[in-house]
Amino acid sequence: MTDKELIARRVAKELKDGDVVNLGIGLPTMVSNFVPEGVDVTFQSENGLLGLGPAPDPEHEDWDLSNAGGKPVTMITGGNYFDSATSFGIIRGGHVDITVLGSLQVDQEGSIANWIIPGKMIPGMGGAMDLLVGAKRVIVAMTHTQKGNLKILKSCSLPLTAVKEVNMIVTELGVMEVTEKGLLLKELAPGVTVEQIQSQTEPTLIISEKLKEMEI
Repeated sequence: MTDKELIARRVAKELKDGDVVNLGIGLPTMVSNFVPEGVDVTFQSENGLLGLGPAPDPEHEDWDLSNAGGKPVTMITGGNYFDSATSFGIIRGGHVDITVLGSLQVDQEGSIANWIIPGKMIPGMGGAMDLLVGAKRVIVAMTHTQKGNLKILKSCSLPLTAVKEVNMIVTELGVMEVTEKGLLLKELAPGVTVEQIQSQTEPTLIISEKLKEMEI
């Protein structure tokens, strides 16, 4: 199992029956492959889709039907297409239960930087800013470090996307909940120790009294 698959599998366990869920570009899109059996969720894409289905087989890809990341998708029966204004009305109106996003940095207060690295060209900020403040719950799904650089910090050094909006962080090392007192370490990935995850995390982690192995 790859690190990204482990992260996606764990995030999928946070989805509840009836949830409207937005999955960000990249790793978060993998979450749809691991929705628990018997759990019925509706996936939304900010470019104007509600009711996304599983990823199409390569021979059945329709490039006129794509998600916000430009990847071909399928739609379930009853799915809807609409313009971006309606889509962002859904997001800003608080109708998205969970958004799952990747990130460049997250800090101990739940602030997030995931839209730009100064000096590098980007296609645009996308819908992350709206999703972070509009969704009822925000889960960051990302690798714990990037080429040895820490991504979970005391304070983000990159331009912020949103302030104090992240609820949970899931990496290949563990699961952390953002609390008023700091980051609460609730689960460890198989074979990972508290010392290992702390050594790759800038803020001091609060260790849950009910710390357990990550459920995947």
